[in-house]
Amino acid sequence: MHNKNISIIGAGIGGLTAGALLTKKGHKVTIFEKEPRIGGRALTFDGSALNLEEYKNLLARFHMNIAFSEPNIETIFNKRMLDNYRLDLGFHIIGGGALANVNNILSEIDKPVEFKESFIGFIEDGKYNYPFLSRLDKIKIAPNILRLLFANEKTLKELDSVSITDTIKKYGKGKMKLILEVFSRSITTMNDLDKISSGEMLRAQKNLYKGSKPVVYPKQGLKSIYEKFANYIIKNGGAINLNNPVDRILIKDNRAEGIKIRDKEYQFDIIISNILVQDLFKIADEKLFPKEYATELKSLKGTGSLCAYYSFEKIPSKLVGKTFHFIERDVGLEGNDVVGMIDFMITSQDAGLAPEGELLVQAYIICTPDEAKNPLVLKKLKDLLDKNLEVLIPDYKEYLKWAIYPTIWHLDGVAKTIEKDKPDIKTPIDNLYLVGDCVKAPGIGYNCALNSAKLIAEII
Repeated sequence: MHNKNISIIGAGIGGLTAGALLTKKGHKVTIFEKEPRIGGRALTFDGSALNLEEYKNLLARFHMNIAFSEPNIETIFNKRMLDNYRLDLGFHIIGGGALANVNNILSEIDKPVEFKESFIGFIEDGKYNYPFLSRLDKIKIAPNILRLLFANEKTLKELDSVSITDTIKKYGKGKMKLILEVFSRSITTMNDLDKISSGEMLRAQKNLYKGSKPVVYPKQGLKSIYEKFANYIIKNGGAINLNNPVDRILIKDNRAEGIKIRDKEYQFDIIISNILVQDLFKIADEKLFPKEYATELKSLKGTGSLCAYYSFEKIPSKLVGKTFHFIERDVGLEGNDVVGMIDFMITSQDAGLAPEGELLVQAYIICTPDEAKNPLVLKKLKDLLDKNLEVLIPDYKEYLKWAIYPTIWHLDGVAKTIEKDKPDIKTPIDNLYLVGDCVKAPGIGYNCALNSAKLIAEII
């Protein structure tokens, strides 16, 4: 095998995973990251390490801002209420269980990480059930859910152009209807069932059943994952250059030949971009790509959400380690109904995300990128998040220390819809590839980023 000299633009989870897997194959990998830290949109940061201005600037660079906080955000920082907390930029959990994608990849290069795991509960009509499905529910829906989950790829490709709305009409009886309504939204982070591809959703749903429980979150935060990939790259001769924004991808005769940074050119055999695909033409000459390809890439949109981090002095012990979905009907936003999640996986002390004696809860509610920028919509969504939290903890305000509600309009980099597909990993330019949650690979979000990296490692 001829070892390649490979440049990766962006040290998000897709870029770091690809870098580690390619390093393992013997290629020389150099990663260029414009930020002063690795992790990309899956960043975990130390609440002790940032002041308010730095936090606001960090969010802004990742298409986010602070929509609300309790008390006001200035007080939270002035009183250093975030000290010794580990927070993500926005809401993150990983589908597929502790035995699925992440640890499968890490087992090739390093020791697996430790996860907190959870089944899913459901909040409805002022009460909650855990788990989401009773044993009787599972028996009733078994024929339909198994028919869908174990469909072969040929069938799934046929279902790619079938909306969840149409799938519900065919299979949506009783709890099966609720499953399709709720999980298709939470998996794809879109509320409009007319836009959600049944094939894409079912592929992602299959992935959730590979592990012991459907959702997990790593102890010590997402940082524990991406730092392992980064350490492996550096330990094995690769390089990660922070504060190095790429100005231009050098393309000649339909072939990517290198990159340009601060008027200096670097030659590489292969270039891999881990930035948002919609931003590719900020660093690559659009005129060198087929017009139809460029138009399609620029038309792609991400998904949005309002996230929440709540810190408590006290939480009912029966909630710790559990995760809950909810659906709010007739909200009047895109899709009409909206879905959210409140996660207590990270609340236990051994999760390592909160200082001793304090308890952290994360949550989110789905919206479109445009809705994520609308103050009136965000207020409605915040009230819905708090209302569902109150079902779980009726007196939660009595024990609340602080709450921060970041809004994000690129939760997933690209939304796969009936009308819009994600772009292929290989671009029309020779030796130029795309990686991350913005490209065509199995799974959604974090899993899409991981799987795209695996595909690139197989191709190169």
